[in-house]
Parts: sequence; C-alpha cells; structure tokens
Amino acid sequence: MPTISQFYGIIIVMYLRNKEHDPPHIHAITQDFDAPFLIENGELMDGYFPPRATQLVREFVRQNREPLKEMWETGQYRKLPPIV
Repeated sequence: MPTISQFYGIIIVMYLRNKEHDPPHIHAITQDFDAPFLIENGELMDGYFPPRATQLVREFVRQNREPLKEMWETGQYRKLPPIV
C-alpha cells in the first residue's frame, strides 16, 4: 500500500495491487480510523471518519483529483504534496 501523502496526522494510501476493486478510491488512515474516499468527489464510501479529518481529505482529493485518477488507472503511484 503505497503512501501517497501525509498531513495533519492523516496518511493517504492507495492499494494498487490487482487494482483492489472499483470504484476508484483512496484510503485515509489515522491512528484510530481507516476509511475509503471516492476519487471522483471525495465522499466517504463506508464507515466513519472524524468530521474535521473528512474535510481535510475531501480538500486533498479536490486538489489532486487528476493525478489520483491517473494513479488508479495506470497503477503507477507517486508522492503528492500535503495540503497546508
């Protein structure tokens, strides 16, 4: 699971092995939570993630939607800058 970015105690990863499963998404991980977020719109797919952290992940997806889509489609990941 490649780490794509890290900010404010949130680690952003994408499981590229066998492309996991659709729809295209990332996982946001904190010390206590792990949740999938859609690349298309930044929405939480399943489970619970703290509200403030959810807002930060949505902003990260908004800022990086195109490179995230490209990584999902090609299977080639790269580090992306954290949000500030």
